[in-house]
Amino acid sequence: MTQNLKFDPQNLKPDRIANRIRLLRTQSQYTGSILIVEGDTDARVWKNLVHSTKCRVEIAHNKDNAVKVLNILEQGNFAGVLAVVDADFDILEGTVSVSQNLLFTDTHDLETMLLKSPALEKVLAEHGSEDKIKLFAKDIRQTLLESAKVIGYLRWASLKFDYCLKFEGLEFKKFVDEKTLALNESKLIKTLKDKSQKLGLDDREIQQKMDSLKTNTQDIWYICCGHDMIAILSIALCKALGSCNSKQVEPNVLEINLRLAYESGHFRLTKLYIAIQTWEQTNQPFQVLSNP
Repeated sequence: MTQNLKFDPQNLKPDRIANRIRLLRTQSQYTGSILIVEGDTDARVWKNLVHSTKCRVEIAHNKDNAVKVLNILEQGNFAGVLAVVDADFDILEGTVSVSQNLLFTDTHDLETMLLKSPALEKVLAEHGSEDKIKLFAKDIRQTLLESAKVIGYLRWASLKFDYCLKFEGLEFKKFVDEKTLALNESKLIKTLKDKSQKLGLDDREIQQKMDSLKTNTQDIWYICCGHDMIAILSIALCKALGSCNSKQVEPNVLEINLRLAYESGHFRLTKLYIAIQTWEQTNQPFQVLSNP
């Protein structure tokens, strides 16, 4: 997750961020661990999960920065630093950076980790209709995954084959059925081609490239982007699963609700939690996690 910032862009450079972190040790006499995360919304989740005095969360402003800042600090033998970034498609591509101080989300991104947890049920209980949820008669989480994976494969294909499609500000209502939440792949491709001014791209070729990425062994949670699942959930809560107006359940509102609903107990059931525990054992006396 990244964010747009209004201050000096120079402060977003990896060397500036690394220097700021170094100063915590030298000037502020901070002796605890440092957790580097991608963006501000990530930091809000992590601050509820880490030890309040023994770990500081530092924002790198994007994934590439987070990895570069970590590399700079590692080259200077800076102790007690850990970075956690979104897996995105890196796990599937096998392009994971090798560092004992770099960990990845269990799923595509932090938002999908929230959606995989009971936080989703809490949001459904808050905004959904009990009667409509019963009538839906399908597993809601699985339905969101099945629809979002189509966009996930298209995102992956666009990156891998340089289609340069623009996914920002995508109007999901153009290709998601408000009653069934089924996604129309042809309408999705047309919408993105129009939005990206890439009308020359061949639909059939795009679909073939998407199909070429699919295997039977892939974990669907690495394919689906959290923002896409939340956008589909937003549509669902207005019709299929609830009777909200669109303003009440805008994606950014749902993301806030999911963050608030995510508990440390949910996090303790993840692979990432265990990986951080392992990091702590290797990097004593540094501590990241709050005590259970």
